[in-house]
Amino acid sequence: MELDPLLLSRIQFAFVVCFHAIFPVFTIGLASYIAVLHGLFYKTDNQAWDRLAQFWTKVFAVVFGMGVVTGIVMSFQFGTNWSNFSFATSNFLGPVLSYEVVTAFFLEAAFLGVLLFGRGKVPEGVHLFAAIMVAVGTFISSFWILSANSWMQTPAGYEMIDGRFHITSWMAAIFNPSFWYRFAHMGMASFLTGGFVVAGVSAWFLLRHRDVEANKKALSMCLWLLLFLAPAQAVIGDFHGLNTLEHQPTKVAAMEGNWETSSNVPLLLFALPDQEAQSNRFEIGIPSLASIVLTHSADGEVPGVTEMAPDEQPPVALVFWSFRVMVAIGMLMIGVAIAGLLLRRKGRVFQSPLYLKTLVGMIVSPFLAVLAGWVVTESGRAPWLVYGVMTHAQGLTPSLTGGMALFTLIGYVAVYTVVFWVGVYYLTRVVRNGMIPDTAEVSGEVERAKRPFSAAHTPFDGDFEGASK
Repeated sequence: MELDPLLLSRIQFAFVVCFHAIFPVFTIGLASYIAVLHGLFYKTDNQAWDRLAQFWTKVFAVVFGMGVVTGIVMSFQFGTNWSNFSFATSNFLGPVLSYEVVTAFFLEAAFLGVLLFGRGKVPEGVHLFAAIMVAVGTFISSFWILSANSWMQTPAGYEMIDGRFHITSWMAAIFNPSFWYRFAHMGMASFLTGGFVVAGVSAWFLLRHRDVEANKKALSMCLWLLLFLAPAQAVIGDFHGLNTLEHQPTKVAAMEGNWETSSNVPLLLFALPDQEAQSNRFEIGIPSLASIVLTHSADGEVPGVTEMAPDEQPPVALVFWSFRVMVAIGMLMIGVAIAGLLLRRKGRVFQSPLYLKTLVGMIVSPFLAVLAGWVVTESGRAPWLVYGVMTHAQGLTPSLTGGMALFTLIGYVAVYTVVFWVGVYYLTRVVRNGMIPDTAEVSGEVERAKRPFSAAHTPFDGDFEGASK
């Protein structure tokens, strides 16, 4: 069997990008949360905020390290598998990625050292400033990375000379047509990811009656945050979708499972797209709703996938279902946030084992939503590396063989597997050990924290009402 280097390289890139993406999307939101915790402690001198800040800083350090390792390794494949792409886009991507390192990575690394090791060694105000700078650095980093990705989606401010992109306007290239929508969407996703992880871990601690005061504060703060951010993300996503409709109509057509350009297009809840037949074998939808959502008119015209030649169409089934996974998780997030508000009004938000267990289960949900969103973003622009200009085949390394691509793919999977399990091991230890106890409220909990999860105290060992005291 002959190995296809293009297919293997695309699988490798998809695997590496998806694996790496789950770390920065968490650390961006968590860094801002840690800065807020340090600010609250600086203002109130409440030790609960300090314990929370110390605990989540440990978590941040582990995840940040995993993100750095996977990000550095990820960059290698640009030279090994996509040399034509790297050469053609170097005039833009080279400087932009360098700006990310100079303006963001150095900032994060320098102040992270102060944040991790400066407690008690620098004034509290300096420690707070370091936390803020780490948070700012994560957003600067995402700014440059998303600018680069958005330019590949909606290229602007360039001209082609001898097969290379030459920048004619840096403002137009950096702030390309889809940049602000993608930046806002990913920024909100980062806050949602951090919020649900903190809420889930806090709920896990409350179920075990561990550091109740601090974790009630953390959970309450997160639930208010999620109550506003989850619906806001849906609104931002709608604007992002309208921008995509303008600049990448075929991607939207694949998201909607719409093959023929037409009006009164239904919003499909379920369908079985058949790429070969250029139609859906089965579908269930709400009449005219897709036209209403995308054009704000029932008679609005929605583009079809068949507007493009078959070899320029994205994989419709993959894009269609990934989009629905992302939307479904988003709706679930909104529902969980609203449920928290209703329980709060009844005074039961900290006393409901079912709701707390739901929050624990929701920890993984934002990561799945982010991965599904990236599948839509990247697969939806196929077969283009730079949309409308350079295809995957044109960007591939000419001398790359199928055997070489398979070898590097196996290597990436092996390295990332090791990184993942080592990271999970240390994260498990950090969470199991919990926060630093310093009051009578948590006396005796240190020994419970050292036991395996199965031996930890649960609300079913006694009266759960104690969690509210």
